[in-house]
Amino acid sequence: MEIGGLQKNTLIDYPGRIAATVFLCGCNFRCPFCYSGELVLPEKIKKQPKIPESDFFDFLQKRKGLLEGVVICGGEPTVHKELPDFCQKIKDLGFLVKLDTNGSNPEMLKDLIEKKLVDYVAVDVKAPQEKYEFFSGKKLVKKVEESVNILKEGQVDYEFRTTVAPGLKKEDILNLSDWIAGKEVNYFLQEFNNQKEVLNPDILNLPVFKKEELEEIIKKIRPKFKTCQLR
Repeated sequence: MEIGGLQKNTLIDYPGRIAATVFLCGCNFRCPFCYSGELVLPEKIKKQPKIPESDFFDFLQKRKGLLEGVVICGGEPTVHKELPDFCQKIKDLGFLVKLDTNGSNPEMLKDLIEKKLVDYVAVDVKAPQEKYEFFSGKKLVKKVEESVNILKEGQVDYEFRTTVAPGLKKEDILNLSDWIAGKEVNYFLQEFNNQKEVLNPDILNLPVFKKEELEEIIKKIRPKFKTCQLR
C-alpha cells in the first residue's frame, strides 16, 4: 500500500473515538476544489515522501490500548485492490476502521461491509447529481448513487458530508439534500477553506457561501436527517 501520510492522533476524524489517520496515495476523481494534490496527481505523488507499510503497522502495534481506531482516507482508498487486506490487518490488531471515500467503488464498499472490515464509513457527496461531473471531474455519479443506497441499508455506521465548494448554490444543496435524505442519515456540511492550494485555481473565482448563510440552509434541511450540522 502506498502511504503518503500519517496523523498519529486525532479526536475529530472518527466520531467518538481516539484514532490515527492514514493517507493513501491515488485518486480517480479530479475535484477542482481538492486540497490534496500531493495525494491525487501522479506527478505530485512521485515527490510525496512515503511511509513504508511495515512502519505503519509497527506504529499501530505500539499504540494498542491507546488508540481505538484507524481512519483510512486519501486520495481515494478504494482505488487500491489491496484495501480489504489492509483493513483486515488493522482489524487483526484490534482497531476499529473508518473509511473515508468518494463512493465511486460501490462493489468494494459492499464487500468491505459484508466482510465486516469497516466499522464506519464517510462518503463525500460532492454536489447534486446533475452537477456531479463538474464538481468531481468524472462521470461516476451513478456509482456514488449505488454507494449511497448501500449505506442507507444500515449495515454499518455511516455519514454523508459535503464540502461547500465555490460555485455551489443554495438550490444545489437543497437538491443534494433531497437525494441523500433519510431519517437515519447523518449529514454534515463543511466550510470551504480558500486559504489552501486547490487542483483548479479557476474555481476560486466562483462565489462561496458565508458561514451564516450555511447555518440558514442547515436550518431548512435539518428535518430531512437524523443529524445535520456545520462542521
